[in-house]
Order: sequence, then structure tokens, then C-alpha cells
Amino acid sequence: MTTDQRSFLNSLWDFFCSLKLTMFLLITLAVTSIIGTIIPQGTPPQEYLQQISPAKFKLYQALGFFDMYHSWWFILLLYLLTVNLVACSIKRLPHIWKTITQPVTVLGSGLEKTLPNVVSFKAGGEPEALQAKVTAFLKAEFAEPVATEDDGARHLFAQKTPWCRLSVYFVHLSVIVIFIGTMIGSLFGYKGFVNIMEGESVAKAITRSEKEIDLGFSVLCEKFSVAFYDSGAPKEFKSILTVLENGKPVPGYEHVPVIVNEPLTYKGITFYQSSYGNAGEYRFLVTDLDGNNAVPVTVPATGSATLPDGSSMHVLETTPDIAPYSPGLSGPAANIEIHAPGGASERVVVYANHPELNVAHAKEHGKGPVIHFKGEEKRMYTGLQVAKDPGVWIVWLGCLLMVVGIFAAFFLSHRRIWVRIQHGTVTMGGNASKNQAAFQLFFDGLADKLKTECSGEKR
Repeated sequence: MTTDQRSFLNSLWDFFCSLKLTMFLLITLAVTSIIGTIIPQGTPPQEYLQQISPAKFKLYQALGFFDMYHSWWFILLLYLLTVNLVACSIKRLPHIWKTITQPVTVLGSGLEKTLPNVVSFKAGGEPEALQAKVTAFLKAEFAEPVATEDDGARHLFAQKTPWCRLSVYFVHLSVIVIFIGTMIGSLFGYKGFVNIMEGESVAKAITRSEKEIDLGFSVLCEKFSVAFYDSGAPKEFKSILTVLENGKPVPGYEHVPVIVNEPLTYKGITFYQSSYGNAGEYRFLVTDLDGNNAVPVTVPATGSATLPDGSSMHVLETTPDIAPYSPGLSGPAANIEIHAPGGASERVVVYANHPELNVAHAKEHGKGPVIHFKGEEKRMYTGLQVAKDPGVWIVWLGCLLMVVGIFAAFFLSHRRIWVRIQHGTVTMGGNASKNQAAFQLFFDGLADKLKTECSGEKR
């Protein structure tokens, strides 16, 4: 391997071990995750097209915004963060592991100078008896010490929770485990949707790529209902579902209510209440200004219809009673949008019980057609998101590891105490991996007790 090759590999290694790379990736992931919060994920295409233009839909779809957490660029960021965490761990773990498994047990002069907490005092008695007294004291007040003799001095070393130094690696491992669970879910799971008419069942789901997935069972929508606020906004929509195996209801999965945030899960497949709609039809009567040449027109709830003059119309919304919106009027009404052959469009409200208003609107424009609303036949369907994620339990395992790691990182510290007995002098030093202020208070109290113990006074 040439010098240039070594230099390149060293630069690449340093790049992946960089804390700056970690911060950049974390910030980038956090910022891009906002997209997944603002833009609904996994919604059927027709629902997106109701809110944004076809051009924006194509752009967002190309960028993967509708399935952001499975997009190639988001997964690439996760891979880079995984490599970064592994590289950082490999680089720093050997030193930490040596600190835990091969601690310095001798309080030499060099170590003594580096410790923030050191105290010395004279103590009488034989060195063996003094060592036994200090050993018993440390075992009772702190931890069982390890005894070492070096250069005529007796050394005692005790430590608590040395493994907490690995807490950061637990966090690193938890992130990697979560990524692995996410990848398993991405590779072996799927997300899709189904629209089920009331009284009907489905056995297949449609993915975002419009691929059919066989569920292995059927889901029957027995009933769908929706409640509204006074403003007309939907308050709650609920589906009553039953799972069918070989055409028969599965015990325990009959008449299950499904609302937002309360899904149904069966055989690892979860059904979330997502949307609803009307797949029925609307009936209109189209005439000229004199009321002649009447032509019945049926408009599907999810489509449009062509009028006798060549224009087209579709229904925006309907109400069974117009009175709350237009005092003095009553009966059903429909808000429709008419598209003229020349490209112009117009929105207008047409009534069932007030044909004179329909005629008056047509006369304002100087020509027909006159459109009368004749009613509707509603047929509701429920829209469900379907998700299968075999990696979800691995993700939960990663979350548990993260909680353990974060708890250890914030609330535990590696505390060490050294004691040297030499020429009738007892020297004690101590250090902690974090929270030095609290450890100093503990160390001072422990030193006072040790002085009392070695002096022979009663505590």
C-alpha cells in the first residue's frame, strides 16, 4: 500500500470518526423529519391530489416525500449515521474497556498529581493492622478494595459502577438496533391502503406503488359512521370491522370499532382509520331557461358528468338542509363546479326546493342550462391505512437499550478511590467520571470518616 493510499484511508477513517459528521447527520435527520410531520405519509394518491396540484404531486413523489422514511436519501442518511456511530465506538472503545477491566490500582506520585481530590494524614499502628482497618472501612462505606504492595507501600483500590462508562455505547448500540429494526420493516414489511364499502369485504391491500398485497384473510366493513362539529368539520369517523378467515368471522375480531389512534391488528397487520368518502351518486335535472328539454344527469360522487351544452360538472359538497347556511331557505342543496368547453369554471349552489333560484342564476348569465338538484344516493366507504412491520419488536428493543443507556449516562458515574499507606501516612485520592461537585462532597465526608477510623476515635 502506497503512502497516498494510507493517507486517503486515514482521512476517510477520520471523517467517519468525526463528531462534526455526527452532529451534521443528526441535525439533517431532524430537519428532514419535519417533512414527514407536515406531509401525511402513506395517504392514497387521490387524497393528495385533492390538496395539491398534479405538478407538485409529481415533484413530491419523485423526492419521496409521501413515503419519506423509506426514501433512498433518508435511508442513506441512516446508513451514514450507523457507520459513523460504529467508527466512533471502534476508535474510543479500547481505551474505555481498558479503564474498566485493567484499572490502575497503585496510587503513584504521577497519578496523585492528576487527581482532583487528595487528602493525607498521619496514622499510628502497624501497617498490616492499618491496612486491615482501611480495607474494612472501604468495604463498609464504599466498595470492596483490591490490595497491592509496591515499592514498600501498601495500596488499596476500590471502584463503583465502572460499567457505566459503557453507557454511551449502549446508546450507540440502541440507535443501530433501531435502524436494523427499521430496515427489517422496510424490506419485509409494507404500507398500503384499502377502501372498503359498507357491507363489503376486501382481501387485498394496495401499496403506494399500486402493487396488490394478499392479506391472507378478509376484512369486512359492517358499518361506517361520521360525526361532525357544528362548523361542519368532521369530529370522528368510525368503522366497525370484522376479520374473516375462509369466509367466517374470527372469534375476538368481530364488530371491532376502529377510529383514529385506535387501530385493529391481526396477524401482524395493522389497520388504521385514515379517511372516508362517498362512492354514491348525485341526481340532477338539466333544462333550458323555459324549463323545456329536460335531461336527467347522474354525477358519480368521485367523478364528473357532461352536460347537454358540452360543459362538465362535478359535485363539491351537498347538504340535506340549506337552512343553517341560508336563512329563509330549506331543503337539500348541492355546491357544484361547472367547467365550460372554453376552459372557464364557475361554482354555484343549486337547490331542490327552490327551482326559481336555479332559474334566476341561469338568467343572470343570459343563457342556460338551468340545473336542479334532485337528490343523492350515498354509499359510504372507509379508507384504511394498512401496515405490516416485522421489525417493530426490534425497534422496541432498541428503545429499551436507549433508555438504559441514557439513564446510566445521566445518573450514574464511575467513582474510584485509591489509598496509599506508607511510613505512617495514609493518602487517599478519588475521582469520578462525571458530576465532580457531588463527588467532592462525598469524598470529603469519606475522608473525615477514615481519619476518625484510623485515629481510633469512636464515630
